[in-house]
Amino acid sequence: MRRNLQVLLLLLAGAGMLHISLFTEVYLRYVQPGLRIPLIASGVVLVVLGIIGAARDGFPFSRPEPEHEHHGESEAHGHDHSKGPRVAWLLYVPALTLLFFAPPALGSYTASRDDNTQARSSTAGAGGFPALKSGGTVDLSLSEFTSRAIWDTGQSMKGRTVRLTGFVTPGSGGTWYLSRLVVTCCAADAQVLKVEMHGATAPPADAWVTATGRWRPTGKVGTDAARAALDASDVTRIAEPKDPYG
Repeated sequence: MRRNLQVLLLLLAGAGMLHISLFTEVYLRYVQPGLRIPLIASGVVLVVLGIIGAARDGFPFSRPEPEHEHHGESEAHGHDHSKGPRVAWLLYVPALTLLFFAPPALGSYTASRDDNTQARSSTAGAGGFPALKSGGTVDLSLSEFTSRAIWDTGQSMKGRTVRLTGFVTPGSGGTWYLSRLVVTCCAADAQVLKVEMHGATAPPADAWVTATGRWRPTGKVGTDAARAALDASDVTRIAEPKDPYG
């Protein structure tokens, strides 16, 4: 019976990986878009191994394991080693979770535990940044906004209206932040970007919003004392994007 359970676990794990990566975009809650193909390939391999194991043991998983191999040893020790520990059933939890319940992406809990509001970007130090496009409101990613807010000594955002998208992270003393998590490979290496918000009431924690406003200089730009902050004129709730780490 133990082999049957192992085969079933392979099939469930493979089916779960195929479900989130091939038929949905849930995989984006865990890894970068570029890892979709490896995820699909891994799911296929697990399903194939499960099918091979099932075919070898006979459908529908009915062939029992030989008992004579364990009989003598089990009697000698007073218990049967052919049965796995009951806690092994917990291995089915992640496999079934991928099939029937997708855990949410990382959110305000993760962001609130990171006290560093500095920009985590490829910008190595202070300096000039390219001018923003001319016209009205400029859409910026949180990564670009925080980089400019902290390191752009030319202050290219001064007097410009920008639009940012992220989720709400409550702070202390009524402060709240517009946050985004950036991943290099997977959710395990997520880094936090936060923009301190002013002039607008905080929506509920983890709510996704689009905030429009102007950069609020905080600290000396080009030094570690600088912080990313926004004087918001409008905050609108939106649906969570398909790629929460984009």
